[in-house]
Amino acid sequence: MTDPEPLHRLAAHLGEHRVTTSTLFGKPALKDEAGKTFACLLDGEVAFRLGRDSEAHAEALGLAGAHLFDPAGKDRPMKDWVSVPPAHAARWPQLAELALAAPR
Repeated sequence: MTDPEPLHRLAAHLGEHRVTTSTLFGKPALKDEAGKTFACLLDGEVAFRLGRDSEAHAEALGLAGAHLFDPAGKDRPMKDWVSVPPAHAARWPQLAELALAAPR
């Protein structure tokens, strides 16, 4: 089972009145006030919905070990999402802020 603690810390960072914890594909996730998912935890990595054409997406994808989010593991990635490994956990709060602010 995936430890949801990283998402709880991100929710606290963002202000729990602005986000709720939920699930996406059965995995712990964060949703905005409109109920749209913008972050998801899978295999210790946090995936952020940054928008495929955004500067934030390109920057996140450039981090060592980062990759497009493929929750099913069937080589069908969600192109607006970048999965960021725990080696870059210090960047997760900033990426969560950018994902929360990204248009959906």
